Amino acid sequence: MMSVLVRLFGRPARVALLLGVLPAAAPAEEPASDLSRNTEWFPRVYRPYVMRPIPEPEFANPEGLPRPGEGGTLRLSLDRLETSVRENNLDILFSRNAARYAETDTLRVKGGGAPRGGAGVQIPSGLFAGAIGAGVGGAGGLGGFGGVGGITGGARQVFGFPRGSYDPTLALGFSVDRTTSPLNSVVVSGIPEVSTRSTALLARYSQAFTTGSSLSVSFNNMRQSSTQRFLLYNPAVVSQLSVSVTQQLLSGSGRRIGRRFLDVVKNEKAVMKEGVRLQVSTTLARAQGAYWDLVAARESLRVAEQSLAVAERLLGDTRIKDEFGAASGLDVVTAESEVAARRRDLVTARTTLEMREMDLKNLVSRDPGQWDSVRIEPSAALPDPRDGDIPVLDEALELAMRHRPEILQAETGLRTQEIAVRYGKDLLRPSLLVFANFNSSGLYGDRRIPDIDGVPVLYPGGLSQALRQVRGWTYPEYAVGFSFSINIRNRAAEADYYRARREKAQNETALERTRNAIALEVRRVLIDLAQSRARVEAALEAERLSGDVLAAEEARLEEGAAVPYDVIRRQREHRAARLAAVEARAAYAKALVELKRATGTLD
Repeated sequence: MMSVLVRLFGRPARVALLLGVLPAAAPAEEPASDLSRNTEWFPRVYRPYVMRPIPEPEFANPEGLPRPGEGGTLRLSLDRLETSVRENNLDILFSRNAARYAETDTLRVKGGGAPRGGAGVQIPSGLFAGAIGAGVGGAGGLGGFGGVGGITGGARQVFGFPRGSYDPTLALGFSVDRTTSPLNSVVVSGIPEVSTRSTALLARYSQAFTTGSSLSVSFNNMRQSSTQRFLLYNPAVVSQLSVSVTQQLLSGSGRRIGRRFLDVVKNEKAVMKEGVRLQVSTTLARAQGAYWDLVAARESLRVAEQSLAVAERLLGDTRIKDEFGAASGLDVVTAESEVAARRRDLVTARTTLEMREMDLKNLVSRDPGQWDSVRIEPSAALPDPRDGDIPVLDEALELAMRHRPEILQAETGLRTQEIAVRYGKDLLRPSLLVFANFNSSGLYGDRRIPDIDGVPVLYPGGLSQALRQVRGWTYPEYAVGFSFSINIRNRAAEADYYRARREKAQNETALERTRNAIALEVRRVLIDLAQSRARVEAALEAERLSGDVLAAEEARLEEGAAVPYDVIRRQREHRAARLAAVEARAAYAKALVELKRATGTLD
């Protein structure tokens, strides 16, 4: 069959065959960096049909991750913490990968398809004229030859309808046919049985545009031979060039309607971008909270070690006094019990420190198991309260309303719903389509004309003569017209429009609800921050006073005016005051982090 195609239609057929073979010999494609852009297709026209490799996700810790120094200790600052979380946290990587769905939707919509949406993105149902995934236009068939090459001619009714999608479509068709038919008359053909052989090559280019217009250009060729006796050309070559243009004038007219999905995809990208910001903000808040918990755990471990050292020193002094009769055996046992309790607290503090390190490793690395032997040493200390830490309520609310991702997502979703309302209003209008068709046909072939002696003489002809007729518009056809359609009661379109309006009202309500919830959250964070600051000041004062009381009690013990149990009790009080101060400072540090998260300025 391919040899027949090449023999009949020459160079165009060879080019088509070459284009079909090229993809098999195509070189390897570079990985796709931007999924919203199609590959450059000219002059290598095969590239849109070759799969571009997509980078596989990497779950091993990258080379750029902070490395531990000597002794397996990693000093981690807040800046390095933020960088590591942004680049390596799996929750953030998951969110960024999901956000790239918007790139694929952009590419899909550019070709005339409908967006599919993604995480946190809801495409209004009113934007779809049909099922989800349907787009603009359709391919349609390849057309035919009309009345060219027949035995009669006449006018006909012409119809116009949109064709194609935003991506240009090139359709090719080839067929070989042989038919033998019995006839009930010999008037036309001259014989009772007719055999016909046909070879056809058809091509059509079509494309739709966002203005509501479409263009279709088809070029069809057919070679036909028959056993009929009275044909003018046998074999005959029929060629036809057809150009069709359509334009919507009412419903579906204008770029605002034709570009509705492109506008929706822009909003989708904005929503997914804010979704990534939300995930980054949430994860950074968790990471910084875990960082301050680790700092507090190290401080608590230091308090536990110092408390154990003080208890052991008191035990040693009590034993010496017991040898000289200045203390009783009960005092020694009490001191030993205190040392055992402090050793228990030290084990608990070390366990807590390991747990806090493990939590932080899980947030800053893709594979925490590679860091099992690494010790993290935070370089930042717990912050002390400052005068400018607590902002004015109005300023904090203004920051939150301007920067919180949830509000920006809701506002973008409202704009998407406004597009659905606009499209629903457009569907209320009738459909009015104007069209114009321009056709040029050619017919030629071998002719047998008798000479003066009555002997048939062959005058060869074929494709070149037919194409000359097409090019010269020897046999033209012009058609213009319109197609008007109106739904008498229009109930379905009216219902869709009202639903779009109600969904917009729902989005407005959801936006206001989100704003109120965020405002309440900001107020609670400011109250918590003020309370945390007061707790820090009170805890530091309690720590200082308990230290003074402990020192005074130790002095009384040296003078013999107190017993070891009194010192142990003061030691417990001082230790509890120090731990409370560490806990209050850590809570204050995390409250500052929550303030940045609540106002949308953490990322």
